[in-house]
Amino acid sequence: MELPKFLLADNADIEDALFVVHTEYPRFILNVANDDIHWMEEFDKEDEATLKSESQFLIEAALTFYDEEMEKLD
Repeated sequence: MELPKFLLADNADIEDALFVVHTEYPRFILNVANDDIHWMEEFDKEDEATLKSESQFLIEAALTFYDEEMEKLD
């Protein structure tokens, strides 16, 4: 089964928070309320340079996904 690139998630224990889950490498969970990001990968020093260059693009893509999904609810 192929997963979508992004998923929306929430948790009743964390009020007022909504998350975007990125399911492809590098996997992460982004809290859209405060832009806190949790990486679900372990990176070595060589990966860190690539991660820094790509992370801004990935976060922007996640936020675009969130905005588009919220517009569909209106």
